[in-house]
Amino acid sequence: MAKEDTKAGGAPRVMWSLRVSGLARPAKRKRNFMTDFSVYKKEVLEGALWLSERGYLGSHRGSGGNVSVRIDEGVMAITPSSLRYQAMSADDVCVVGFDLTIIDGKKGINPSVETGLHGVVYRMRPDVNAVVHTHQTYGSLFSIINTPIPALFDEVSFSLGSVIEIIPYALSGTPDLAKNVAEKVASHANAFIIQNHGILALGQTLDQAILHAELLEKAAHIYYMALSTGKPITTLPEPILALVDAVREHEVKEARK
Repeated sequence: MAKEDTKAGGAPRVMWSLRVSGLARPAKRKRNFMTDFSVYKKEVLEGALWLSERGYLGSHRGSGGNVSVRIDEGVMAITPSSLRYQAMSADDVCVVGFDLTIIDGKKGINPSVETGLHGVVYRMRPDVNAVVHTHQTYGSLFSIINTPIPALFDEVSFSLGSVIEIIPYALSGTPDLAKNVAEKVASHANAFIIQNHGILALGQTLDQAILHAELLEKAAHIYYMALSTGKPITTLPEPILALVDAVREHEVKEARK
């Protein structure tokens, strides 16, 4: 259960009994810069394959979506552009600076066109060590009806945020889309819907970012089915939403220390 503690200056700090609540989040993973990027490349490949095999990236034979992990301050490993996941090897994964400088990669293989988007997230969110952008079915459904998903379940909201917001549309791979993402991720949420495009899920680890994509899909699927009944939708009460926001804000503040 949650209880409030007060630091100097009277700012409330939410402390969690993690073992009891089941809402534990892993400590921010500390990454040391290294010239051998193989562990990060393998992690990205395995995450991308998991998502592809389960239909989260839109098609089994395509190259839609993208996956990245933070290596160190200013550096990420990210999936390449226009390469089928089933044909991809760990060596194909690109290591890129947040300034889009290619640090390590195979000749003739370019990093994802959404690399700038990932870089924006890492710069603005020190609590985030992994980003997945998918084209999953029910999340994408809400992207085309331009409808955010409210707080329906506490286990989803404590992980994702008090609302799954819509990031306004801009052409894929453009600075405009990265700018739109930057304006939304400051909310401290861990999942977003990109209008007429797909979803964005963030995490302290890649496993957590993928879990957040799963939770978004669960919420989107159930919300769609509930809306189809025409009956009123119940959402979480305001005191719980305030607690969700406090937890998310606390997590980001802790990462900035």
